[in-house]
Amino acid sequence: MKIRLLLPVFLLAFYYGEAQSIDKNTHKFNDGWLFQKAVQGRAQSEDFPDKNWRQLNLPHDWAIEGPFDSIHDTRTGGLPISGTAWYRKHFVIDAKHKGRKVIVEFDGVMNNSTVWINGHKVGGRPYGYIGFEVDLTSHIKFGEENIIAVKVNPEDLAARWYPGAGIYRNVWLKIKNPVHVAHRGTYITTPKITENKAEINIQTILNNTTNSPGEFELKTSIINTHGAEVVSNFSKIELSANTSVEVAQDMVMDNPIKWDLDNPYLYTAISFLKKNGKVIDTYSTDFGVRSIEYSNTEGFLLNGKQLKFKGVCMHHDLGPLGAAVNYRATQRQLELLKSMGVNAIRTAHNPPSPEQLDLCDRMGILVQVEAFDGWAAPKTKNDYSKHWDKWFQTDLRDMIKRDRNHPSVVMWSIGNEVKEQTSPKGGELAKILTGICHEMDPTRPVTAGLSKHLQAIKNGLADPLDIQGFNYKPTQYDEILEEHPDWIIYGSETSSCVSSRGIYHLPVENYEKHPSLQISSYDIISPPWAYPPDFEVYAQEMNPRSLGQFVWTGFDYLGEPTPFNGRDNETHGKWGGDWPSRSSYFGMLDLAGFKKDRFYFYQSIWTDEPMVHILPHWNWDVEKNTTIPVYCYTNCEEAELFLNGESLGKKKMGVDKTTIPADFKWWKQPEKTWDSPYRLNWEVPYQPGKLKVVAYSNGKVKATKSIITAGKPAQIKLSPDRSFIDADGEDLSFIKVQIEDKNGNFCPTADNLVEFEVSGPAIIEAVGNGDPTSITSFQADNRRAFNGLCLLVIRSKKDMAGEIKVTAKSNGLNLASVEIISE
Repeated sequence: MKIRLLLPVFLLAFYYGEAQSIDKNTHKFNDGWLFQKAVQGRAQSEDFPDKNWRQLNLPHDWAIEGPFDSIHDTRTGGLPISGTAWYRKHFVIDAKHKGRKVIVEFDGVMNNSTVWINGHKVGGRPYGYIGFEVDLTSHIKFGEENIIAVKVNPEDLAARWYPGAGIYRNVWLKIKNPVHVAHRGTYITTPKITENKAEINIQTILNNTTNSPGEFELKTSIINTHGAEVVSNFSKIELSANTSVEVAQDMVMDNPIKWDLDNPYLYTAISFLKKNGKVIDTYSTDFGVRSIEYSNTEGFLLNGKQLKFKGVCMHHDLGPLGAAVNYRATQRQLELLKSMGVNAIRTAHNPPSPEQLDLCDRMGILVQVEAFDGWAAPKTKNDYSKHWDKWFQTDLRDMIKRDRNHPSVVMWSIGNEVKEQTSPKGGELAKILTGICHEMDPTRPVTAGLSKHLQAIKNGLADPLDIQGFNYKPTQYDEILEEHPDWIIYGSETSSCVSSRGIYHLPVENYEKHPSLQISSYDIISPPWAYPPDFEVYAQEMNPRSLGQFVWTGFDYLGEPTPFNGRDNETHGKWGGDWPSRSSYFGMLDLAGFKKDRFYFYQSIWTDEPMVHILPHWNWDVEKNTTIPVYCYTNCEEAELFLNGESLGKKKMGVDKTTIPADFKWWKQPEKTWDSPYRLNWEVPYQPGKLKVVAYSNGKVKATKSIITAGKPAQIKLSPDRSFIDADGEDLSFIKVQIEDKNGNFCPTADNLVEFEVSGPAIIEAVGNGDPTSITSFQADNRRAFNGLCLLVIRSKKDMAGEIKVTAKSNGLNLASVEIISE
């Protein structure tokens, strides 16, 4: 199977020449909303009293406001995600716009939403991950006050993780000509790309919502990053009354700059719809010129170059910020993942935010967009299966229409570990879903995450898929390919190693649960179905036909605190003894975005820039000469360990992998972890002081890392990820808070309570520390350090530039301060 294409991205207007006449009446509709939970009465009514409601700006996740409580399902974070809540907004549409269309677009409402305008029901959506438009025109009072009301009714047991609650994605107000480019109305592909030319096909849907036919012109211009027109096309169209038409336009671009991981270059297609030479509507679509191919011999090729997916699965929450979308927070996550070597993400297990795809386009990250966690058969009591029959086709089509212009998107996933893997209807349903994807976008392959692969193969569910994804089946790749030589396969979900940042339990051994509710960061612990990361890396190297892997997961996420799940997964019965464990342990980065040791394991596998990392910390409350296992991760050829200046010997990376039995399981034999080709180890008699590792390649020093036994906590160090932020009321600075001794050495076990003060044009947005068992609110002015670290997130105030001063203090420690500029 081979697929080649060129594609678009998100909304960013480039103005040149006649584009100066672009209608600018599309803007965020986030400010000035009113919010209330547990409302009595008909809050959709125009005259409903709301003056005492809480005022806020969107996006908003009301569940993250807590409180954490054991009465709530720990698999969804122990937070109150169920109940009815209302949002209302009073607004005026200028009388000059009478005769135009007034439309509100919601990028996502979690969930079971219903929308009213001036008391009239105009739309809604049960699935919280899909955006939708509502046309307000027929009920708008131009020049007078209007009231839009949104009811959300999320239910308990609607997901297997933390979904959030409320209008958690952006909202947009659009004032458009009655004749206009349709919502998600462009589709850009390239039938052929060569070194010097790119053939571009743009299909544009035009809507005439008037009772009159007319003649119109559509000019589509391709703009480069400098704002210059590269090529254009002009079409004359006759539109009948109350109808829609699709206009196809072909262009040839000379010397295209290709979108690639190292150079994610974007063009913009601007559609100018004209009447009698006057622009009446515009529509902007970003896209990138690139080709993709899949084959069962060469794997995945981007622009003709073979590469493997170094991927991670990502839930949609933003840790301490909850599910509410924030561009900078999403960007920070992707920046950290890229620094680990990640080149792909799987949006597990639902459509992502538009912002995430926009960022992947601009940062050069490949994406598998996943539609559903389950189909018609339920996994939890109130999941998507309740809406399946009525909504699955609409939701899947809308997802593809929204996302098919993104160059970063390289495959569609129709489901994850669906119950239909063992159902006689599985094959039939997979065929329908795959057919919808091919109809909407024939340029990308369709896949799914299969966990019960033998049953899914037997009942035909795997057959319609273009690419077969397998969850936790590293020992089965050879057998699957032998039985199905034409298949293209990959690890759609792998490893599921679990750990708590900075926690090390002795002896090094596998266990299901630890009484501390924390999990050792020696990186060998995993649930029964899973395994340490070494084994999947080995399996991928031994199976070059595999496309690569998507590790579970890039970041810890709220909810699903495996193995401390609290309730019986099948019966949802009484609570176990696992509270207050309330977030996952799967991530290579913790909930606050701090790097775990496993981050460096994958960095050593996925990157070439010389690096070395050692673990554990070197502050042990044990008798002198107690043996401490020390691990080393490096992408260099060998490493040498020193304790207090004395060499403990050099060790070479790698072993003869061909001598490792195919059924060898490191996670079943922890004493054999030392035989892993991907990590070095020393048994070190403990002495306080300095532990140092030196990595070599070709006999030359390439990287070093030192760990020093710290004294008592004495001071605080503040490290903002950015010292300049935008004064737009949305931008964030993430400030790392580190506890140090008097000599500036990191205190790896410190748990001091740190209090924060912020002065100037900013507010405290959230706090966190990555502790999966902490039930302290994320919305506070203090946080206790977890293993030496905590996090402060500040948000700029809108249109208020100036100097922000952040101060951190803790009893017995020297206070610290840092300045950040909002501009």
